[in-house]
Amino acid sequence: MALLAVLIPLLMLGVVLVLGRYEELLLPQGDTGRREPAGAPSATAAATSSPAPAGTPAPSP
Repeated sequence: MALLAVLIPLLMLGVVLVLGRYEELLLPQGDTGRREPAGAPSATAAATSSPAPAGTPAPSP
């Protein structure tokens, strides 16, 4: 029973490590070959194109 309690976590760790290596092989490495379409605005342009807040309102008399 104690041997089983030691082997199961080790086997589960091995499965997680193997799946991680499989994912690295299956998925592309970063965004090196990926480009956005020319007409699509970039994320930074969308964030900076919004108007700035008005600031503090004028004090009431």
